[in-house]
Amino acid sequence: MDLDLQTIIFFSLPIVFIFIYALIKSSRHKQSVSSLKETQKAGIEPASLHPVTNPGKCIGCGACVTACPEGKILGLVHGKAQLINPSKCIGHGACKRACPFDAIELVFGTEKRGVDIPHVKENFETNVPGLFIAGELGGMGLIRNAVEQGRQAMEAIRKLKGIGKGTGLDVVIIGAGPAGLAATLGAKQHKLRAVTIEQDSLGGTVFNFPRGKIVMTAPVKMPLVGKISFRETTKEKLLKLWQKIEKDQSLKINYREKVEDIKPSANGFTVTTTKSIYETKAVLLCIGRRGTPRKLGVPGEELPKVVYNLIDPEQYKGQHVLIVGGGDSALEAATSIAEQPGSTVTISYRSGNFSRAKPKNQEKIDKMSRSGQIKLLLSSTVDHFSADKVVINCEDKKVEIANDAAIVCAGGILPTPFLKQIGIEVETKHGTA
Repeated sequence: MDLDLQTIIFFSLPIVFIFIYALIKSSRHKQSVSSLKETQKAGIEPASLHPVTNPGKCIGCGACVTACPEGKILGLVHGKAQLINPSKCIGHGACKRACPFDAIELVFGTEKRGVDIPHVKENFETNVPGLFIAGELGGMGLIRNAVEQGRQAMEAIRKLKGIGKGTGLDVVIIGAGPAGLAATLGAKQHKLRAVTIEQDSLGGTVFNFPRGKIVMTAPVKMPLVGKISFRETTKEKLLKLWQKIEKDQSLKINYREKVEDIKPSANGFTVTTTKSIYETKAVLLCIGRRGTPRKLGVPGEELPKVVYNLIDPEQYKGQHVLIVGGGDSALEAATSIAEQPGSTVTISYRSGNFSRAKPKNQEKIDKMSRSGQIKLLLSSTVDHFSADKVVINCEDKKVEIANDAAIVCAGGILPTPFLKQIGIEVETKHGTA
């Protein structure tokens, strides 16, 4: 009898395990399908570099799903991996590296949303010999990737013919964000004659993030500094770290200096800025993709109260604030200001929903809207600003509201014309590598 019971248990256990596995698999499939449908319904598009699965190669092993450190970005839908949360994808490529069948390709843009990407070789050199691009401008917004590109680009530059010989600079580095900082350290490590130019402040795009914003990062290795290990940190902590590196390594960065032109010369390039003219053998562009802020083109926009990015929410305590836009930067600005004592926040957005924003930002806006902390004026545009008011065009009427400050989050005009002006080829990617 005992033997029979043991036999039954022996043969039953595999069936139980298979049944449990099937339940788990079915549950995960339902969750993935639900997330995919929500994404498609909201019309959410990936912001930059993201994975696309070749269904002919994918066997549904799920290695890519579990490899992503950002959570449930990919999911298995009908046995094939799909991008189910595109707004959370930050393009580090862990899924591609984990796939044992090379079924994933990292691409820029989609059929609906094109992304301008300059042509660069594997060593980050453009079609213009001696002119390199690293970081966000090349599509790599992730801090770790930008740092690594800056380092690798400088490794390629130091191997160029004539570098370290003759007179003049070896390289001019334009931009002091993650890529530019790593490149500046690399230039010093290899004893290159270099100048780094930054039109704003150390950190580039990161400097303009709202105060307290969480910056998702991963361990990075920087020249002269070594490995820096952190997983999640705020803008302030990251900038403090970079400032310490700048001081400890005695880096000289020319701030508040903007590049106006780059032209080929007999020995390389002539770089003209708002403050000087540099003769250099090579140029490394580490500038951001935001370019010049996109303006509304309405009367009163020139007033000092109208700005194009949020630095510190606390400065808007007790004020009537208008946020223009519906992306993540707009929603994050609105929620952080609405949390300040005495402030009132209105969002004006030309669309009828916030489909471009991350789900968590949409959820927070919905909650604060229901509680009355934020007023939403969807399908609206700004008519004009005055000293203490703003007039907004709604669907069938004009609305006038009190206004002490306005933050326009309408994106930026990409520096594509500048790139083309200096001879760099730019291609609009529509879901291509």
